[in-house]
Amino acid sequence: MAKTTLGILLKEARTNAGLTQEQLAKKVPGVTASDISKAERDVAPLTQEALKQIAKVTNVTQKSLIEAAKATKYASASNGSGSGAAGKTSAAKASGQSVKLTAAEKKLLNLYRKADTVKKEIVIKILESDTDSTGILGGILSSKAGDETLSALLKGAKELLGK
Repeated sequence: MAKTTLGILLKEARTNAGLTQEQLAKKVPGVTASDISKAERDVAPLTQEALKQIAKVTNVTQKSLIEAAKATKYASASNGSGSGAAGKTSAAKASGQSVKLTAAEKKLLNLYRKADTVKKEIVIKILESDTDSTGILGGILSSKAGDETLSALLKGAKELLGK
């Protein structure tokens, strides 16, 4: 008897629920019809969260999909449809999952990569902070890179305001 792969189970669950790939993708946050197509062909895996959502939508057990995903051997990226495009992290490439970034996320990532260690530490403090912007700004300005950071913040603000 042939081994049941995740792709076979996904397609069966989707068709039994009377859904197209597009319809299913609309019901699962962060998943496109292309992602579902690749998963059904065992070219690229879906996240466990996506599998859980698909299980709920298609009325199958989460366990069956997750276990099938663990047991499925995925085709290499060269067999996929254009894998390896920009926007994938090395971890995502290794797992076969693409990471889709918005334009703003790409800009932030590029700026972060260009930043020195001090600026990276400041960005992390800002993003992890649950205090208001005044408290964050005070903490930054009192840091060892305060003057340089203030100049960078003012320059960035001017660019954002188009001045």
